[in-house]
Amino acid sequence: MNSVLSLIGRDKELFLTDIQNHEAKLSQIITNSRFLVLGGAGSIGQAVTKEIFKRNPEKLHVVDISENNLVELVRDIRSSFGYIPGDFRTFALDIGSLEYDAFFKVDGGYDYILNLSALKHVRSEKDPYTLMRMVDVNVFNTDKTVQQALAAGTKKYFCVSTDKAANPVNMMGASKRIMEMFLMRRSLQIDISTARFANVAFSDGSLLHGFNQRLEKRQPIVAPNDVRRYFVTPKESGELCLMSCLFGDNRDIFFPKLSEKLHLISFADIAVKYLAEKGLEPVLCDDEDEARELTKTLPEQGKWPCLFTGSDTTGEKDFEEFFTDQETLNMARFENLGIIKNDAEFDDQLLAEFEERIATMKRDLAWNKQDLVDLFYQMIPGFGHKETGKYLDSKM
Repeated sequence: MNSVLSLIGRDKELFLTDIQNHEAKLSQIITNSRFLVLGGAGSIGQAVTKEIFKRNPEKLHVVDISENNLVELVRDIRSSFGYIPGDFRTFALDIGSLEYDAFFKVDGGYDYILNLSALKHVRSEKDPYTLMRMVDVNVFNTDKTVQQALAAGTKKYFCVSTDKAANPVNMMGASKRIMEMFLMRRSLQIDISTARFANVAFSDGSLLHGFNQRLEKRQPIVAPNDVRRYFVTPKESGELCLMSCLFGDNRDIFFPKLSEKLHLISFADIAVKYLAEKGLEPVLCDDEDEARELTKTLPEQGKWPCLFTGSDTTGEKDFEEFFTDQETLNMARFENLGIIKNDAEFDDQLLAEFEERIATMKRDLAWNKQDLVDLFYQMIPGFGHKETGKYLDSKM
Protein backbone atom coordinates (compact mmCIF):
# COMPACT_ATOMS: atom_id res chain seq x y z
CA MET A 1 0.00 0.00 0.00
CA ASN A 2 2.74 2.49 1.00
CA SER A 3 4.61 1.67 -2.20
CA VAL A 4 1.56 2.41 -4.36
CA LEU A 5 0.86 5.62 -2.42
CA SER A 6 4.39 6.91 -2.99
CA LEU A 7 4.16 6.17 -6.72
CA ILE A 8 1.00 8.28 -7.05
CA GLY A 9 2.51 11.11 -5.02
CA ARG A 10 0.82 10.64 -1.64
CA ASP A 11 2.02 9.63 1.81
CA LYS A 12 -1.26 8.63 3.48
CA GLU A 13 -4.52 6.85 2.71
CA LEU A 14 -7.21 9.22 1.49
CA PHE A 15 -10.23 7.89 3.41
CA LEU A 16 -8.47 6.75 6.61
CA THR A 17 -10.18 9.33 8.87
CA ASP A 18 -13.64 8.81 7.35
CA ILE A 19 -13.37 5.03 7.72
CA GLN A 20 -12.16 5.29 11.32
CA ASN A 21 -14.95 7.74 12.21
CA HIS A 22 -17.61 5.37 10.86
CA GLU A 23 -16.04 1.96 11.53
CA ALA A 24 -18.45 0.94 14.28
CA LYS A 25 -21.49 1.63 12.09
CA LEU A 26 -19.85 0.02 9.04
CA SER A 27 -19.12 -3.18 10.94
CA GLN A 28 -22.55 -3.29 12.53
CA ILE A 29 -24.36 -3.00 9.19
CA ILE A 30 -22.11 -5.51 7.40
CA THR A 31 -22.21 -8.15 10.15
CA ASN A 32 -26.01 -8.19 9.97
CA SER A 33 -26.43 -7.98 6.19
CA ARG A 34 -26.39 -10.06 3.01
CA PHE A 35 -24.36 -8.87 0.01
CA LEU A 36 -24.14 -9.64 -3.69
CA VAL A 37 -21.15 -8.20 -5.54
CA LEU A 38 -21.44 -8.19 -9.35
CA GLY A 39 -18.22 -7.88 -11.31
CA GLY A 40 -16.52 -8.79 -8.05
CA ALA A 41 -13.33 -10.25 -9.50
CA GLY A 42 -12.10 -7.10 -11.22
CA SER A 43 -9.70 -4.81 -9.38
CA ILE A 44 -12.39 -2.63 -7.79
CA GLY A 45 -14.71 -5.58 -7.22
CA GLN A 46 -11.99 -7.52 -5.40
CA ALA A 47 -11.25 -4.49 -3.22
CA VAL A 48 -14.94 -4.10 -2.33
CA THR A 49 -15.30 -7.82 -1.64
CA LYS A 50 -12.33 -7.79 0.74
CA GLU A 51 -13.67 -4.74 2.60
CA ILE A 52 -16.98 -6.55 3.13
CA PHE A 53 -15.46 -9.97 3.93
CA LYS A 54 -13.15 -8.70 6.68
CA ARG A 55 -16.17 -7.28 8.54
CA ASN A 56 -17.93 -10.69 8.77
CA PRO A 57 -21.07 -10.38 6.63
CA GLU A 58 -24.01 -12.74 7.12
CA LYS A 59 -23.80 -13.60 3.41
CA LEU A 60 -21.41 -12.58 0.64
CA HIS A 61 -21.88 -13.89 -2.91
CA VAL A 62 -19.58 -12.76 -5.71
CA VAL A 63 -20.39 -13.02 -9.41
CA ASP A 64 -17.93 -12.40 -12.24
CA ILE A 65 -17.43 -13.54 -15.83
CA SER A 66 -13.74 -14.25 -15.19
CA GLU A 67 -13.26 -17.71 -13.70
CA ASN A 68 -9.51 -17.17 -13.25
CA ASN A 69 -9.91 -13.88 -11.40
CA LEU A 70 -12.46 -15.46 -9.06
CA VAL A 71 -9.97 -18.21 -8.21
CA GLU A 72 -7.35 -15.56 -7.39
CA LEU A 73 -9.87 -13.59 -5.32
CA VAL A 74 -10.62 -16.64 -3.15
CA ARG A 75 -6.91 -17.43 -2.76
CA ASP A 76 -6.22 -13.82 -1.81
CA ILE A 77 -9.03 -13.72 0.76
CA ARG A 78 -8.10 -17.08 2.31
CA SER A 79 -4.45 -16.04 2.51
CA SER A 80 -5.22 -12.60 4.00
CA PHE A 81 -8.27 -13.13 6.20
CA GLY A 82 -8.99 -16.85 6.45
CA TYR A 83 -12.64 -17.79 6.96
CA ILE A 84 -15.91 -16.38 8.28
CA PRO A 85 -19.02 -18.09 9.68
CA GLY A 86 -21.18 -16.38 7.04
CA ASP A 87 -22.06 -17.78 3.61
CA PHE A 88 -19.20 -16.81 1.25
CA ARG A 89 -19.37 -18.15 -2.32
CA THR A 90 -18.28 -17.16 -5.83
CA PHE A 91 -20.05 -17.82 -9.15
CA ALA A 92 -18.47 -17.64 -12.63
CA LEU A 93 -21.47 -16.19 -14.45
CA ASP A 94 -22.22 -13.58 -17.12
CA ILE A 95 -24.67 -11.10 -15.60
CA GLY A 96 -26.46 -10.81 -18.93
CA SER A 97 -27.04 -14.57 -19.18
CA LEU A 98 -29.97 -16.90 -18.58
CA GLU A 99 -27.83 -18.81 -16.07
CA TYR A 100 -27.40 -15.68 -13.97
CA ASP A 101 -31.17 -15.06 -14.03
CA ALA A 102 -31.76 -18.63 -12.80
CA PHE A 103 -29.17 -18.17 -10.05
CA PHE A 104 -30.81 -14.94 -8.88
CA LYS A 105 -34.29 -16.43 -9.02
CA VAL A 106 -33.28 -19.30 -6.71
CA ASP A 107 -31.47 -17.06 -4.22
CA GLY A 108 -32.05 -13.33 -4.56
CA GLY A 109 -32.02 -12.78 -0.81
CA TYR A 110 -29.69 -9.80 -0.55
CA ASP A 111 -29.88 -6.60 1.46
CA TYR A 112 -27.27 -4.85 -0.68
CA ILE A 113 -26.28 -5.40 -4.30
CA LEU A 114 -23.10 -3.73 -5.55
CA ASN A 115 -22.53 -3.68 -9.30
CA LEU A 116 -18.87 -3.18 -10.25
CA SER A 117 -19.13 -4.77 -13.71
CA ALA A 118 -18.22 -2.51 -16.61
CA LEU A 119 -16.45 -2.14 -19.91
CA LYS A 120 -14.16 0.58 -18.63
CA HIS A 121 -11.60 1.17 -21.36
CA VAL A 122 -11.74 4.17 -23.66
CA ARG A 123 -10.16 1.89 -26.29
CA SER A 124 -13.34 -0.23 -26.34
CA GLU A 125 -15.01 2.29 -28.65
CA LYS A 126 -12.68 1.47 -31.54
CA ASP A 127 -15.17 -0.88 -33.26
CA PRO A 128 -18.98 -0.89 -33.32
CA TYR A 129 -19.34 -4.44 -31.93
CA THR A 130 -17.31 -3.93 -28.77
CA LEU A 131 -19.03 -0.58 -28.42
CA MET A 132 -22.45 -2.27 -28.50
CA ARG A 133 -21.26 -4.68 -25.81
CA MET A 134 -20.25 -1.64 -23.76
CA VAL A 135 -23.82 -0.36 -24.04
CA ASP A 136 -25.11 -3.77 -22.97
CA VAL A 137 -22.81 -4.14 -19.97
CA ASN A 138 -22.77 -0.55 -18.75
CA VAL A 139 -26.41 0.37 -19.40
CA PHE A 140 -28.74 -2.58 -19.96
CA ASN A 141 -27.18 -5.12 -17.58
CA THR A 142 -27.28 -2.43 -14.92
CA ASP A 143 -30.95 -1.68 -15.58
CA LYS A 144 -31.78 -5.39 -15.59
CA THR A 145 -30.07 -6.09 -12.26
CA VAL A 146 -31.72 -3.05 -10.66
CA GLN A 147 -35.12 -4.41 -11.69
CA GLN A 148 -34.21 -7.82 -10.25
CA ALA A 149 -33.11 -6.17 -7.00
CA LEU A 150 -36.39 -4.29 -6.83
CA ALA A 151 -38.46 -7.45 -7.38
CA ALA A 152 -36.47 -9.30 -4.69
CA GLY A 153 -36.95 -6.59 -2.07
CA THR A 154 -33.29 -5.53 -1.94
CA LYS A 155 -32.68 -2.65 0.48
CA LYS A 156 -30.07 -0.79 -1.58
CA TYR A 157 -28.47 -0.97 -5.03
CA PHE A 158 -25.03 0.51 -5.65
CA CYS A 159 -23.39 0.93 -9.04
CA VAL A 160 -19.98 2.33 -9.88
CA SER A 161 -19.87 5.18 -12.37
CA THR A 162 -16.80 7.11 -13.54
CA ASP A 163 -15.33 10.60 -13.43
CA LYS A 164 -15.54 10.40 -17.23
CA ALA A 165 -19.34 10.65 -16.95
CA ALA A 166 -19.00 14.32 -15.99
CA ASN A 167 -18.98 16.25 -19.29
CA PRO A 168 -18.00 13.09 -21.22
CA VAL A 169 -15.72 13.21 -24.28
CA ASN A 170 -15.59 9.46 -24.94
CA MET A 171 -18.19 6.75 -25.47
CA MET A 172 -17.24 4.92 -22.27
CA GLY A 173 -17.90 8.01 -20.15
CA ALA A 174 -21.06 8.74 -22.12
CA SER A 175 -22.35 5.19 -21.61
CA LYS A 176 -21.92 5.64 -17.86
CA ARG A 177 -23.71 8.99 -18.03
CA ILE A 178 -26.61 7.29 -19.81
CA MET A 179 -26.48 4.54 -17.17
CA GLU A 180 -26.92 7.24 -14.51
CA MET A 181 -30.06 8.43 -16.35
CA PHE A 182 -31.53 4.91 -16.25
CA LEU A 183 -30.66 4.69 -12.54
CA MET A 184 -32.52 7.95 -11.88
CA ARG A 185 -35.66 6.38 -13.36
CA ARG A 186 -35.35 3.29 -11.13
CA SER A 187 -34.57 5.43 -8.06
CA LEU A 188 -38.28 6.19 -7.81
CA GLN A 189 -38.74 2.54 -6.79
CA ILE A 190 -35.54 1.50 -4.99
CA ASP A 191 -32.74 3.33 -3.15
CA ILE A 192 -29.68 3.70 -5.40
CA SER A 193 -26.30 5.32 -4.87
CA THR A 194 -23.22 5.47 -7.07
CA ALA A 195 -19.60 6.64 -7.04
CA ARG A 196 -17.40 8.49 -9.48
CA PHE A 197 -13.71 8.20 -8.87
CA ALA A 198 -10.27 8.52 -10.30
CA ASN A 199 -8.01 6.00 -11.98
CA VAL A 200 -7.36 3.00 -9.75
CA ALA A 201 -3.60 2.59 -9.56
CA PHE A 202 -2.38 -0.75 -10.96
CA SER A 203 -5.91 -2.03 -11.63
CA ASP A 204 -6.26 -4.82 -14.21
CA GLY A 205 -5.69 -3.56 -17.73
CA SER A 206 -4.57 -0.09 -16.63
CA LEU A 207 -1.43 1.55 -17.94
CA LEU A 208 0.25 1.24 -14.53
CA HIS A 209 -0.62 -2.46 -14.37
CA GLY A 210 0.97 -2.64 -17.80
CA PHE A 211 4.26 -1.39 -16.33
CA ASN A 212 4.53 -4.64 -14.36
CA GLN A 213 3.84 -6.64 -17.52
CA ARG A 214 6.39 -4.73 -19.56
CA LEU A 215 9.17 -5.41 -17.08
CA GLU A 216 8.19 -9.06 -16.77
CA LYS A 217 8.22 -9.42 -20.59
CA ARG A 218 11.32 -7.24 -21.07
CA GLN A 219 9.52 -4.63 -23.15
CA PRO A 220 9.74 -0.81 -23.22
CA ILE A 221 7.76 1.40 -20.84
CA VAL A 222 5.47 3.70 -22.84
CA ALA A 223 3.40 6.53 -21.34
CA PRO A 224 1.90 9.90 -22.31
CA ASN A 225 3.81 12.88 -20.92
CA ASP A 226 0.97 15.38 -21.31
CA VAL A 227 -1.85 13.55 -19.51
CA ARG A 228 -2.20 14.19 -15.78
CA ARG A 229 -4.63 12.12 -13.74
CA TYR A 230 -5.94 11.58 -10.23
CA PHE A 231 -5.30 8.14 -8.74
CA VAL A 232 -6.71 6.15 -5.85
CA THR A 233 -5.37 2.83 -4.57
CA PRO A 234 -7.40 -0.38 -5.03
CA LYS A 235 -8.16 -0.40 -1.29
CA GLU A 236 -9.42 3.21 -1.47
CA SER A 237 -11.65 2.32 -4.42
CA GLY A 238 -13.24 -0.43 -2.33
CA GLU A 239 -13.73 1.91 0.62
CA LEU A 240 -15.33 4.59 -1.55
CA CYS A 241 -17.82 2.12 -3.05
CA LEU A 242 -18.70 0.67 0.36
CA MET A 243 -19.21 4.09 1.96
CA SER A 244 -21.52 5.14 -0.88
CA CYS A 245 -23.46 1.88 -0.73
CA LEU A 246 -24.01 1.89 3.03
CA PHE A 247 -24.18 5.62 3.82
CA GLY A 248 -25.36 7.23 0.59
CA ASP A 249 -28.90 8.58 0.41
CA ASN A 250 -31.05 7.73 -2.59
CA ARG A 251 -29.51 9.17 -5.81
CA ASP A 252 -26.27 10.25 -4.10
CA ILE A 253 -23.04 10.09 -6.11
CA PHE A 254 -19.90 9.89 -3.94
CA PHE A 255 -16.50 11.07 -5.15
CA PRO A 256 -13.05 11.57 -3.60
CA LYS A 257 -11.98 15.06 -2.58
CA LEU A 258 -8.77 15.33 -4.54
CA SER A 259 -6.79 18.52 -4.82
CA GLU A 260 -5.44 19.54 -8.23
CA LYS A 261 -2.38 20.97 -6.52
CA LEU A 262 -1.67 17.91 -4.36
CA HIS A 263 -2.94 14.91 -6.27
CA LEU A 264 -2.61 15.32 -10.05
CA ILE A 265 0.31 13.39 -11.53
CA SER A 266 1.34 12.44 -15.07
CA PHE A 267 1.74 8.87 -16.28
CA ALA A 268 5.33 9.65 -17.33
CA ASP A 269 6.17 10.88 -13.81
CA ILE A 270 4.74 7.70 -12.32
CA ALA A 271 6.78 5.62 -14.77
CA VAL A 272 9.98 7.31 -13.63
CA LYS A 273 9.10 6.75 -9.94
CA TYR A 274 8.12 3.15 -10.70
CA LEU A 275 11.45 2.37 -12.38
CA ALA A 276 13.38 4.06 -9.56
CA GLU A 277 11.60 1.82 -7.05
CA LYS A 278 12.75 -1.16 -9.11
CA GLY A 279 16.31 0.14 -9.07
CA LEU A 280 16.23 1.07 -12.75
CA GLU A 281 17.18 4.27 -14.55
CA PRO A 282 14.87 5.44 -17.38
CA VAL A 283 16.44 6.04 -20.78
CA LEU A 284 14.29 8.24 -23.02
CA CYS A 285 13.90 7.02 -26.61
CA ASP A 286 12.85 8.86 -29.77
CA ASP A 287 10.59 6.18 -31.27
CA GLU A 288 9.19 2.68 -30.84
CA ASP A 289 11.92 0.97 -32.90
CA GLU A 290 14.69 2.42 -30.73
CA ALA A 291 12.82 1.51 -27.55
CA ARG A 292 12.30 -2.10 -28.66
CA GLU A 293 15.95 -2.43 -29.74
CA LEU A 294 17.33 -1.11 -26.44
CA THR A 295 15.47 -3.74 -24.42
CA LYS A 296 18.14 -6.17 -25.67
CA THR A 297 20.97 -4.36 -23.89
CA LEU A 298 19.85 -1.79 -21.30
CA PRO A 299 18.35 -4.01 -18.53
CA GLU A 300 21.74 -5.57 -17.75
CA GLN A 301 23.03 -2.03 -17.15
CA GLY A 302 20.31 -1.24 -14.63
CA LYS A 303 18.48 0.92 -17.18
CA TRP A 304 15.15 0.69 -19.03
CA PRO A 305 14.02 2.14 -22.37
CA CYS A 306 11.08 4.56 -22.12
CA LEU A 307 9.01 6.28 -24.75
CA PHE A 308 7.11 9.30 -23.43
CA THR A 309 4.94 11.04 -26.03
CA GLY A 310 1.98 13.37 -26.34
CA SER A 311 -1.52 11.90 -26.34
CA ASP A 312 -3.34 11.90 -29.69
CA THR A 313 -5.84 9.05 -29.40
CA THR A 314 -9.64 9.14 -29.47
CA GLY A 315 -11.53 9.80 -26.26
CA GLU A 316 -8.68 10.99 -24.04
CA LYS A 317 -9.97 13.75 -21.79
CA ASP A 318 -7.61 16.68 -21.29
CA PHE A 319 -8.52 16.96 -17.61
CA GLU A 320 -10.52 15.12 -14.97
CA GLU A 321 -13.60 16.31 -13.15
CA PHE A 322 -15.96 14.54 -10.77
CA PHE A 323 -18.90 16.93 -11.05
CA THR A 324 -20.26 19.71 -13.26
CA ASP A 325 -21.25 23.28 -12.46
CA GLN A 326 -24.91 22.27 -12.62
CA GLU A 327 -24.67 19.63 -9.87
CA THR A 328 -25.44 20.26 -6.18
CA LEU A 329 -22.70 19.22 -3.75
CA ASN A 330 -22.45 18.29 -0.09
CA MET A 331 -18.80 18.74 0.87
CA ALA A 332 -19.32 18.84 4.63
CA ARG A 333 -20.61 15.39 5.62
CA PHE A 334 -17.26 13.59 5.25
CA GLU A 335 -13.66 14.75 5.47
CA ASN A 336 -12.40 13.33 2.17
CA LEU A 337 -15.59 12.23 0.45
CA GLY A 338 -17.74 14.64 -1.53
CA ILE A 339 -21.36 13.93 -2.43
CA ILE A 340 -23.37 15.00 -5.48
CA LYS A 341 -27.06 15.36 -4.49
CA ASN A 342 -29.54 14.56 -7.25
CA ASP A 343 -33.23 14.92 -7.90
CA ALA A 344 -34.90 12.20 -9.96
CA GLU A 345 -34.40 14.00 -13.26
CA PHE A 346 -34.75 11.94 -16.44
CA ASP A 347 -36.65 11.99 -19.72
CA ASP A 348 -38.75 8.83 -19.82
CA GLN A 349 -39.49 9.23 -23.53
CA LEU A 350 -35.80 9.66 -24.34
CA LEU A 351 -34.87 6.52 -22.38
CA ALA A 352 -37.59 4.55 -24.14
CA GLU A 353 -36.35 5.76 -27.53
CA PHE A 354 -32.80 4.74 -26.61
CA GLU A 355 -34.01 1.24 -25.72
CA GLU A 356 -36.01 0.99 -28.93
CA ARG A 357 -33.18 2.20 -31.18
CA ILE A 358 -30.68 -0.23 -29.65
CA ALA A 359 -33.19 -3.10 -29.89
CA THR A 360 -33.71 -2.35 -33.60
CA MET A 361 -29.96 -2.37 -34.29
CA LYS A 362 -29.61 -5.72 -32.51
CA ARG A 363 -32.63 -7.25 -34.26
CA ASP A 364 -31.25 -6.25 -37.67
CA LEU A 365 -27.69 -7.30 -36.71
CA ALA A 366 -26.62 -4.09 -38.40
CA TRP A 367 -25.13 -0.93 -36.93
CA ASN A 368 -21.99 1.16 -37.24
CA LYS A 369 -20.11 3.36 -34.84
CA GLN A 370 -21.69 6.55 -36.18
CA ASP A 371 -25.18 5.16 -35.47
CA LEU A 372 -24.22 4.80 -31.82
CA VAL A 373 -22.37 8.12 -31.64
CA ASP A 374 -25.45 9.90 -33.07
CA LEU A 375 -27.69 8.17 -30.52
CA PHE A 376 -25.37 9.20 -27.69
CA TYR A 377 -25.48 12.81 -28.92
CA GLN A 378 -29.28 12.62 -28.78
CA MET A 379 -29.11 11.38 -25.17
CA ILE A 380 -26.48 13.86 -24.00
CA PRO A 381 -26.83 17.38 -25.44
CA GLY A 382 -23.38 18.93 -25.62
CA PHE A 383 -21.62 15.53 -25.66
CA GLY A 384 -18.09 16.52 -26.64
CA HIS A 385 -17.00 13.32 -28.38
CA LYS A 386 -13.33 13.64 -29.21
CA GLU A 387 -12.59 11.64 -32.37
CA THR A 388 -9.01 11.72 -33.68
CA GLY A 389 -9.10 8.63 -35.91
CA LYS A 390 -6.38 7.07 -33.72
CA TYR A 391 -6.87 4.49 -30.98
CA LEU A 392 -4.70 3.11 -28.21
CA ASP A 393 -4.48 -0.27 -29.98
CA SER A 394 -2.40 1.43 -32.68
CA LYS A 395 0.34 2.24 -30.13
CA MET A 396 2.65 0.19 -27.91
